[in-house]
Amino acid sequence: MKLEIRGLTKRFGSFTANDGIDLTVEEGEIHCLLGENGAGKSTLMNMLYGLLEPTEGEILVDGEPVSFSSPGDAIDRGIGMVHQHFMLVPVFTVAENVALGREDVRGPGILDRRASARRVRELSEAYRLSVEPDAIVETLPVGVQQRVEILKALTREAKVLILDEPTAVLTPQETDELFAIMRRLKAEGTSIIFITHKLREVRAVADRISVIRRGKVVGTTSPQASEAELAELMVGRKVNLVVEKSEREAGAPVLSARDLVVVDPRGHQVVKGVSLDVRAGEVLCVAGVQGNGQTELVKSLLGLVRAEGGSITLAGEDITHDSPRARLERGIGYVPEDRSSDGFVGDFSIRDNLVLDLFRSEQFSRGPALALRAIADNAEARIEEFDIRTPSASTHVAALSGGNQQKVVVAREMSRPLTVLIAAQPTRGVDVGSIEFIHQRIIAERDQGVAVLIVSTELDEVYALADRIAVMYDGRVVDVVGPDTPREEIGLLMAGGRDSTDGQNDVEDIA
Repeated sequence: MKLEIRGLTKRFGSFTANDGIDLTVEEGEIHCLLGENGAGKSTLMNMLYGLLEPTEGEILVDGEPVSFSSPGDAIDRGIGMVHQHFMLVPVFTVAENVALGREDVRGPGILDRRASARRVRELSEAYRLSVEPDAIVETLPVGVQQRVEILKALTREAKVLILDEPTAVLTPQETDELFAIMRRLKAEGTSIIFITHKLREVRAVADRISVIRRGKVVGTTSPQASEAELAELMVGRKVNLVVEKSEREAGAPVLSARDLVVVDPRGHQVVKGVSLDVRAGEVLCVAGVQGNGQTELVKSLLGLVRAEGGSITLAGEDITHDSPRARLERGIGYVPEDRSSDGFVGDFSIRDNLVLDLFRSEQFSRGPALALRAIADNAEARIEEFDIRTPSASTHVAALSGGNQQKVVVAREMSRPLTVLIAAQPTRGVDVGSIEFIHQRIIAERDQGVAVLIVSTELDEVYALADRIAVMYDGRVVDVVGPDTPREEIGLLMAGGRDSTDGQNDVEDIA
């Protein structure tokens, strides 16, 4: 089936999310749509899947104009979509999830579960998806859950399959398995639109690559294009994709956790006896699939959640029971993984956000009064130093792009003397140019002797920054390895495939 998009435009009030997009997906083609978060990729796909109605333009299937008022309309015309956040019922079986909305029945009100299971098994075997129909979805690994979503689309006879950021929650091995499935689907004549922001992946699997920037398609190219060329298309300028850093001898441990235990509100242990040392002048990266305890580990180190067991020390002093403010005042900088919820106040100006955790200092206060001139001067200096693109320092942070919002957070945390920098997903949702800048600043902190702890689900980022890599799985650090460790081995650790003898490798044991 051939899919064509002509002049597709979507406006939300005065904001144009997609601007006159033209795109053609041939039958049996893997067409990658590459662009940064916020570029307009998901808006475009939501129009193709009937979740949004275009403002202008048209969609054609095999040369015939079509319009969709719901996903059901799109499915009826052979378009299926696997969302980044899976649309599955955790307590249902695979077969029950696949059959939802189109159940097999043996009579009025009687479900034919055997027929549903048989259909799943036949498709699973035909496409070598290796999914057991009777398995409960919540017991399956993330990669297998994604196969269930693909099966849902195939049972609805999808001829065009949209995959929205499908590798975001996968290990490297699961990503390779997904690519193999995509190639098999392509061989059977299925067209695939693969949405991503990862340069390495599009070159590995694409037949053609279209780059979208600020709501417009700015170029279509082949996978023979280099990563540098693709990055330039995405950003609009040349980008240095390699983080330049020198070899350094790490100093003594600065931030240490011993046997740390964190329990979530449901009473489940989510951090299970983690021990870590972060040394002066090094970057320790925590790698792992999202949801394996990294978020809770970071929040416990900051004092945002209480540790149920274990201890935390900073420069040899116990801070296990210190408040978050006390830890910040001791020299810990914090870049949270969710900047909009935890990193800034959107209705405050850039000027005010740049001193959110600093306004009590002598630099920015005079007794009970704020030193407004010092705060204004600080804002102007940070805007220039960190290249924050804004009309003025009084602009509300909520009005900035994602990359500039992140720069505000990074600027605030790196503009004061630090002993430790903790950054969780430091480049999530920012463009390639901003990634380049933020990585350079992180390495600059490391080179000044700061102990740096990075938590990232992006392996490319981990390899770019790390002096050592701690891999988390199921609430534990399963190993700590060097940055020369092959991706395949890191991927195996991320999936829990290899454990150290006692479930922990103390970071000080690995140089």
